[in-house]
Amino acid sequence: MLKADNQVPRSRYLAFNLLTFVLMAILLGRFFNLQILNYDTYRKRADSNRIRAVSLDAPRGLILDRNGVILVDNYPTYVLYCIPGEMESKEEQFSVIGQNIGLDKSILVSNYKKYYRTRFLPAKLAKDLSFDELSRIEENKLALPGVFYTQHPERIYTQKVRASHLVGYIKDLDNSAKVVADKQSDYEAGDLIGWVGLEKQYESSLRGEKGASFFQVDAFGREVGQIAEREDISPIPGRNLMTTIDITIQEALERELQGVRGVGIVSIPETGEIIACASSPDYLPELFRGSMSGIDWSHIVSDTNKPLLNRFANGLYPPGSTFKMLTTIALLNKQKINPSERIECTGSYEFGDRFFRCWKEEGHGFVNLEQAIEQSCNVYFYQTVQRISLKDLWMVWDRFGFGRKTGYDFPIESKGIIPDRAFMNKRYGRRGWARGNLLNMAVGQGEILVTPVQMAMYINHLATEGRAGKLHFVKGQGGISGSSPHYSNSIWEKISSHMGKVVYGLRGTGKSANPKIKGLKLAGKTGTSENPHGEPHAWFIGYGEKDGRKVSLVLLIENSGHGGEVAAPKARRIFAQYFNSESTQMAEKTP
Repeated sequence: MLKADNQVPRSRYLAFNLLTFVLMAILLGRFFNLQILNYDTYRKRADSNRIRAVSLDAPRGLILDRNGVILVDNYPTYVLYCIPGEMESKEEQFSVIGQNIGLDKSILVSNYKKYYRTRFLPAKLAKDLSFDELSRIEENKLALPGVFYTQHPERIYTQKVRASHLVGYIKDLDNSAKVVADKQSDYEAGDLIGWVGLEKQYESSLRGEKGASFFQVDAFGREVGQIAEREDISPIPGRNLMTTIDITIQEALERELQGVRGVGIVSIPETGEIIACASSPDYLPELFRGSMSGIDWSHIVSDTNKPLLNRFANGLYPPGSTFKMLTTIALLNKQKINPSERIECTGSYEFGDRFFRCWKEEGHGFVNLEQAIEQSCNVYFYQTVQRISLKDLWMVWDRFGFGRKTGYDFPIESKGIIPDRAFMNKRYGRRGWARGNLLNMAVGQGEILVTPVQMAMYINHLATEGRAGKLHFVKGQGGISGSSPHYSNSIWEKISSHMGKVVYGLRGTGKSANPKIKGLKLAGKTGTSENPHGEPHAWFIGYGEKDGRKVSLVLLIENSGHGGEVAAPKARRIFAQYFNSESTQMAEKTP
C-alpha cells in the first residue's frame, strides 16, 4: 500500500496555533479574574451558597419609671420556625404540628404565607410554645424535617399599672408591611417593631441590633453543621428607656379612672415632666405582644367605650369653664374690665333673640371678677366678652399653645380647633355667624376643641406665669415650651388668686379638690363642658405647691356631670397621694 504524508498548509497550521493560543489566553485571563482580581466577590457568593446566616433577635430595652422601677420587661419565650426548602410534605407536617401544639392547621398555613421569605430562610409558624408543647415537637422530630424552635425575648408588663396607651405596644411584621418591602430597611418578616406609644417613639433606641449564627448547608439547602471559621455575632440589647413616670402616682391615677371614660395627666410645671398619664378605658398590654387572636381583636374593636382611643393625645373636647381664665386674661390685657365691677347674674342672659344660660338656674346675683371665677358664673363672661373681639381672644388662646401640637415626645397628637375669623367664615359664611358665637367661646364652648395634653400645657403655664417647660415622658427630652405667654405680673397674680378661691372659697366650685394637707396651697378650676352626644364632660385642672414642690393635674371624666361634683373629688385623692408619697419625694430629688 502506498503511503503519503498528510500535508497541512502552513497558513492553516499557524492559524490553528494562534486560535489555540488565544483560547488559552482567554481561559487563563478568566481564571486570573476569578481567582485573583475578584476573589473576594466570588468567595462571598460561594459562601452565601454554603453558609446560612440565621439572625438572632436582640432583647428590646426596658422601659423604666423615674426611680428605676420596671414598667416593661423582657422574658424568654419559644418560637416555632420552618425552613421551607427542607420540609418534605408541608400539609402533613402542618397537621402534625397542629395536633401537638393545639393550633388549627389553617393558622399555621396562614402564618407560613405571612412570614415566608425564601426557601432557605426561616418562616415563623407559632409563638409562645409551652414546655409540654416543645416536648411533643421533640418527640415527633423525625416526622418534622425543617422544623425547629428557638428562644426569643418577648415583652412582659408590670402588674402594678397598665399605662397601655402610654408605653404602647409592638407589632409582628409580615410580608405586607411597607417597612419589610423597603430595601433600605433591615426589618424582616417576623420582626417586632414598636407600633404605638413610647415603643414607637423610641423604636430606634429600644430595638437594639440583631446578631447572627452561621450554619453550613449542602446543595439542597439542608444544614450540615456549624461553620468553624465564623463566630456567632452576639445581638446588642436595646437601650433602656428612663421615663419621667412615677409608678406610685400612675397607679393612683389609673385607680381613679377605673370604670369611667376619661383622662388624667399629672406633671411638674417648671420642667414639663409628666409623672402620670392615663386614658380610660384601656386594654391589657399583654394582648399586643406581637400577635393577637382574631377573637381578642374583634372584642376590642367592637367595644363601644373605645379602649384603643388614646384620649390624652387624640381626644378632642370642649374645655368648658376652664377657659374662663383665658377670657379673663384677654379682658385684663386689653383693660376692658375693672376686677371690682359687679355684674348681675339672674341665671340667663338675653342676647338678640337667644337666651344664654348659666349653670346655676337661679343665678349668682351680683358678682365681681373674683366671684365669677370662684363660682364659675357664665353670665358675667357673656356680658364682659362683648367688650373685646374674637381676634383678642384668639391671640390669648394661641399664646398658650392651643390650636397646634405641643411637640411632646410622643408619636401622635391632635391639634384641636381654635376658631378665628377665617375659620368661622369658612365654616358658616361671612353672614352665617355673629357676636353671639363669641359668648359661647368665652366660656369654652362653641367651636373650641382641645386635647388633654394641651390642657396640661395650659395649666402649667398658669402655674409658672408663662414659663412652663416642654412636656415630655422621657428624661432628657425636655426643654423650652413651644408656647410662651407673656403678661404682666398683676394679671398672673389675679389669675392665681382667683383660682385659689375656686378651691378655698366658701362658694368655690372646686372645694372638693382640697385634701386639707398642712402647708399645701392649691389653685384650680372646674369645668362642665356640654357635648351633643350625651351628658356633659366634667373637668378639673389645677396645681398644688408644698415645701417648694409643685405639681399640676388635668382630669376629664366623659359624660359624667359637673366638674366640681365628679372630677374635683378625684383630684383631691390624687393630690393627697402625690404630696404624701415617699416615692414621689425621692423622685423630686433626682436630677
